Amino acid sequence: MTSTPVTLCFLLRDRPGGRTEVLLGLKKTGFGRGKIVGLGGHVEPGESHAEAACREVQEESGVIVLERDLRPAGVVEFVFPHRPEWNMHTTLFTTRRWQGEPAESPEIDPEWFDVLSLPVDRMWQDADHWLPPVLEGGTVDIVVTLNADNETVASSVSVLRTL
Repeated sequence: MTSTPVTLCFLLRDRPGGRTEVLLGLKKTGFGRGKIVGLGGHVEPGESHAEAACREVQEESGVIVLERDLRPAGVVEFVFPHRPEWNMHTTLFTTRRWQGEPAESPEIDPEWFDVLSLPVDRMWQDADHWLPPVLEGGTVDIVVTLNADNETVASSVSVLRTL
């Protein structure tokens, strides 16, 4: 099974009253159009996952994130049995440090959301299976398999890896 290497980066900020917010965005073009998604995209040839995360955040929101400020948050393997060309190996990062204010781009309209009330009804259905622990500072290693509709989750299995 081949998977396209992609990355997602979640910017987190603390708000008054101890609330934490995450930067997500309305996808305006391409894969996932019309959904609220994390910032990220394909890893280009010769580029590390961290480099891709920083590049994608800047392209999609105008915000500058430095590699040293990224916190690895795990991996999600997306399996589309009925569209295997959509399979993705997704490396996750979070950060609490960046430069600039998020701005709309041709691809994403960024928006801050409270991590305790994510807009899951407007996101890919799988997000509820892995995103909350990532935003709480954890790491995940999970395989999400989609149904024939390529939207709903058939299964999500946490992977235990040994060294």
